[in-house]
Amino acid sequence: QVQLVESGGGLVQPGESLRLSCAFSGAKFSVYHMEWYRQAPGKQRELVAAITLDNITYYSASEKGRFTISRDNVKKTVDLQMNSLKPEDTAVYYCKAFNVYENTENWGKGTLVTISS
Repeated sequence: QVQLVESGGGLVQPGESLRLSCAFSGAKFSVYHMEWYRQAPGKQRELVAAITLDNITYYSASEKGRFTISRDNVKKTVDLQMNSLKPEDTAVYYCKAFNVYENTENWGKGTLVTISS
C-alpha cells in the first residue's frame, strides 16, 4: 500500500547543490520515520539522514553540515537538501519509510546522483 517515489537526482559538478524529494502515499504519513539511504556500486547501502515523527533529525558524520533532511506532513514528502557535493557522494539515493508502531518498512526505487566534473 505504501508507495515512495524519489525525484531530483541528476548530474552535478563538485561543490554544487541538489535537492532530492520523496513523495509518500498509501498510508498515514505521521506514523512513519523517514530516512534517506545511499548505495554506491560495490558498496553497502548506508544511512545518510533520518527524521522522526516529531522532526528530530539524524545525520551521518560525513554529511552533517552539508545535508539537511526535512519533512512536510501536509504534502507527505521528505526532502534531502545536499550542498557542497563531493564525488564520493555519487550513489543511488533511496527513500525509506519506517512505521514505528508496526515495525515495518518500505523503500522507494531510488534516484541516481552523480557528482563529476
